Parts: sequence; structure tokens; C-alpha cells
Amino acid sequence: MAKSNPVQFVQEVRSETSKVTWPTRRETIVTTVMVFIMVVMAAVFFFLADQVLSYGVSFVLGLGD
Repeated sequence: MAKSNPVQFVQEVRSETSKVTWPTRRETIVTTVMVFIMVVMAAVFFFLADQVLSYGVSFVLGLGD
């Protein structure tokens, strides 16, 4: 593995960073909101699934009236 000069390394990093297509502020906000919506939907789904399974187990074991 060839040793690299730290200055050359930083120059290469800057060069590669300039090639990245960065999202706009609007894209970042829209994506963040979509993630939060999906998290809430997943939380509600798993809460309801847990409640249904809890009721089912209680019913099968004869604990639920």
C-alpha cells in the first residue's frame, strides 16, 4: 500500500466531495417528513398488532373474559 502525502489526501478528498450531488434544502425537508410519517405508521401498525396478539393470547389461555 503506497503512502500518501496528507496534503495530497486532502486535495483528493475535496476533489471527490465536489463530485457529490448534494440534495437541495427542499428535498431534505420532504425526505425527512416522509421518514417521520413512515415511522409513525410503523409504530401504529406494531402497536395494533401487539394489541391484537395480546388479546388473542389472553383469549386462548382463558384469561380474557
